[in-house]
Amino acid sequence: MVCVIEYVPNFSTSDTKVVESIINEVRNTSNAFLLDYTFDDYYNRLVVSFVGDKKSVLEAALKASFKAIELIDMRKHKGQHPRIGAVDVVPFIPIRNATMEECVQLAKEFGETLANKCNVPVYLYG
Repeated sequence: MVCVIEYVPNFSTSDTKVVESIINEVRNTSNAFLLDYTFDDYYNRLVVSFVGDKKSVLEAALKASFKAIELIDMRKHKGQHPRIGAVDVVPFIPIRNATMEECVQLAKEFGETLANKCNVPVYLYG
């Protein structure tokens, strides 16, 4: 049976060029399916939703996050929503034939990879 996981990251941007660059990382990942995305200037925040199997979701999540870290300068960030970094909230959600434990493991793998490849701090909670 196919495992389906949803990923709903928040990125600290509302710049349309940056938004499109991040979204294209998801669109260009096999077996990751973009469901929706919204952004606004008031919060200066992009919220994305996509689904896929574990491997595809992790790949798309990392590619989108690498792009966000590359393009978003937090030293210049302004917005009404509290934030920690360019990649702010990254929930992995079990949808079908997946468990919360699998999503926790996926989050840990995501965090470790992001920290090691981008040399950024990662805070896990939950």
